[in-house]
Amino acid sequence: MSKMNFNGKKENSGKDERLNQEDATNLQHEQENASEETTQTDNVTDEQNELEELKKKYNELNDSHLRLMAEFDNYRKRTLREKADLIKNGGEAALKGLLPVVDDFERALQNIRNSEDVEAVKEGVELIYSKFMAYLSQQGVKAIEAIGQPFDTEMFEAVATIPAPEPELKGKILDCVQTGYTLNDRVLRHAKVVVGE
Repeated sequence: MSKMNFNGKKENSGKDERLNQEDATNLQHEQENASEETTQTDNVTDEQNELEELKKKYNELNDSHLRLMAEFDNYRKRTLREKADLIKNGGEAALKGLLPVVDDFERALQNIRNSEDVEAVKEGVELIYSKFMAYLSQQGVKAIEAIGQPFDTEMFEAVATIPAPEPELKGKILDCVQTGYTLNDRVLRHAKVVVGE
């Protein structure tokens, strides 16, 4: 009997060991499954957190972009308005500078009516002319020197050609019918000239 007991115990202990091993294996599988589920849950949570961070970043960038677009639109409108004002009132300074010359002309006209001294009137008009030309010079307007210069279509407009009185005057300007002007070295009005041929 003791043999049987011993063998029976042996068999029972072998069964117990197998059960313990199976339990241990099952427990290990459960732990692995639980850790996989935890890892998957962690991955899902990480992905959700990352997605929320990306959404937040997107909203910040979108808001920043919209603000920049609005600021640029305001800047564009402001510069267009300023440009329109400059075009509208750009000549204001130039015209304001001409007003003293107009005042001088008015005084000259009053004196012409009452004055019998032609020389004084002539001298007054010459003073007004020189004042006006000085003002134009300050604004960058200069008369084009024409007589004796070689004919250049960039600066001059030929209204007539006449035979040159001397051979060295051939192709040069003999007379100026209308004075030309430049504004900052750019032709404002071409001089109308007579050219020798």
